Amino acid sequence: MTKNPKHPLAEVFGFPVDNLTEEAVRYRNNRLCPYNNKVPSCTKDKAKAPLGVCSVFEQGGMAITCPIRFREGWLIVEDAAGFFFQGDTDWTTLQEVRLADKNGQSAGNIDLVLVSYDDEGRVKDFGSLEVQAVYISGNVRLPFEHYMKDPAARKEMEWKDTSVRPDYLSSSRKRLVPQMIYKGGILKSWGKKQAVALHRGFYDTLPRLPVVEKDEADIAWFVYDTTLDSSTNRYRLAKTDTIYTRFEPALKKITTPLPGPLDAFVSILQGKLDEQLESENPPDVEEKKDKLII
Repeated sequence: MTKNPKHPLAEVFGFPVDNLTEEAVRYRNNRLCPYNNKVPSCTKDKAKAPLGVCSVFEQGGMAITCPIRFREGWLIVEDAAGFFFQGDTDWTTLQEVRLADKNGQSAGNIDLVLVSYDDEGRVKDFGSLEVQAVYISGNVRLPFEHYMKDPAARKEMEWKDTSVRPDYLSSSRKRLVPQMIYKGGILKSWGKKQAVALHRGFYDTLPRLPVVEKDEADIAWFVYDTTLDSSTNRYRLAKTDTIYTRFEPALKKITTPLPGPLDAFVSILQGKLDEQLESENPPDVEEKKDKLII
């Protein structure tokens, strides 16, 4: 279960805002990241003034807003390796690998590439792991900076601005879909498996994907959630579901919108048309006044 706060901040620099242990204070004071960032410090948004918000509260749960948050305990790479490779395979993980198209143009960086290798260290196989955090609407930096000025006094602060919330629509349209089309399309053409890690709230906003058996899949969707460990007052990441799909059916399902009723759209058109015609043909007020005087 999650708490029921009066502000949007769930985790700041890896700890709940009401966690005032020595460890939590040290991470906040030094702007550290506990989730295997490429450097010890948090680098989200700005390196010198990082936005150390790992997750925010939403109705009935939490939304992970930083992709590094998913690296807790490296569960995501262990799960992905189980999909990509056989159990006795030697493998490792490479971060931020550039992917180019046939013309040498960048298709973007792959978050994590899992590589299997032989006894001489030569690449045998690989698969991609993309991590999908969620964008935030509203300005989350304002409550974050307000809290950071005095965490002990403001751990139960009331933040009246309710505009800070997960923006799942932008997250899927601006990040997930383009990645599947460009990077995913190249990997699919090479016959390589892909994995996507995302939290439960994000996955539940996607259309229901056509599921296949694991040995038929070329994409595995790993769904994670956070639960509060009351003994340490820390949220822990745990996988709650795995969905196996084929590339083309999943992409088609995600990119095909569900149409609304035609009549509703026609009503909108009619309203706009009426407004336009009225503005082009305003009533002749002076002529009416003249007739009344006569």
